[in-house]
Amino acid sequence: QVQLVESGGGLVQAGGSLRLSCAVSGSTSEITARAWYRQAPGKPRELVATITRGGTPNYADSVKGRFTISRDSAKSTLYLQMDSLKPEDTAVYYCYATIAFSNYWGRGTQVTVSS
Repeated sequence: QVQLVESGGGLVQAGGSLRLSCAVSGSTSEITARAWYRQAPGKPRELVATITRGGTPNYADSVKGRFTISRDSAKSTLYLQMDSLKPEDTAVYYCYATIAFSNYWGRGTQVTVSS
């Protein structure tokens, strides 16, 4: 059974940093798409960042220049380095992956940025 497990969320002051991780287990198939999404209270889930199979990152305008998406050499763990955090970054952050033509989501990790 494929599982995506996020970690690294928490409470941080504005201007601070956090690093999220997303580990994939239960599959040896190639991961063809990976991304981070977030959902703030009362708002729809939004795309934060993606990384292609070739390693090319793409970011939402709201996080460009502050967040960095990356993965380990085995491509099994996805990361999101979040710097210069703002209160409006407060949300539950979700990891997403497409594996063998199926889409998977993690359960999310809470990020809270205090002003």
